[in-house]
Amino acid sequence: MAMQRITDVLQLPALRRAFSTSRVSFDWLSPRSGESSKSRKGRPRVPTGGSTRGTTLVWGDYGLRLKDHDRRISAQQLKIADATIRQRLRGMKFRLYHRICANIGVYTSGNDQRMGKGKGSFDHWASRVAVSKILFELKGNVHEAILRDALRLAGNKLPGVYEFVKKGDPPVMGVTPVRDVQHEKWLRQPKRGTEPGEANVQRPVQT
Repeated sequence: MAMQRITDVLQLPALRRAFSTSRVSFDWLSPRSGESSKSRKGRPRVPTGGSTRGTTLVWGDYGLRLKDHDRRISAQQLKIADATIRQRLRGMKFRLYHRICANIGVYTSGNDQRMGKGKGSFDHWASRVAVSKILFELKGNVHEAILRDALRLAGNKLPGVYEFVKKGDPPVMGVTPVRDVQHEKWLRQPKRGTEPGEANVQRPVQT
């Protein structure tokens, strides 16, 4: 009888994990496999081709978006911002989503090293964040003012200027919000004349 139960259990279909925004063993502050070679200092990706990817909310209802310019943010700074949000919303029902991960290794060399590059040892993990990129998303049965305050406190812990965004806000192309389809087409084209919807103003002729 016991063998029959074991056989029935083994014949059951494997349990599949439901949809989730993160893997089972996912650490967003450091890559699981490390780095095979040293990362160059580099620069964050600049969407010059008219891309708006990563500038709108996907899972949450409110989010925090980088506003001023691209920069590199360390894993320790991201961890402090995450802890700040969770501390502000302690005891409330919410869910926090991370839209970035620290997967870039930063290497430093001491003062006694000779001149030249490529000799530094590993120091910490960091993330390259482009301008208008969403960093955090929040969703839950919490008042908007409280969520706004939590994201504001998190932005104060991070380098740069950040803005509060809500579900349904237009995407951003570079640093310009896209109003509609016509405006998006105009932004993708070479700049000739004024924006759509604006009247052409004739300048007075100087004599």
